[in-house]
Amino acid sequence: METAAKRRFGKRTMAFFYMAMVAIVVTLLIVFEQISILYVLATLSLVWLLLTVAFADLEHVNADGTVHKDTP
Repeated sequence: METAAKRRFGKRTMAFFYMAMVAIVVTLLIVFEQISILYVLATLSLVWLLLTVAFADLEHVNADGTVHKDTP
């Protein structure tokens, strides 16, 4: 696993890069009037978001981000 010192770009920089790439793709699809592809991409991204929320185990996460286990 890479350490923080060896990483070339930070998490925030990569998030901005991915956000810019998505914005460019959406803009190009709108310009070239490929709205049907946009509908499919929006549907798939919504399904991905809902599955992520559905399988998230939020019951065992504390407010500070640490995970605790229930003891029987």
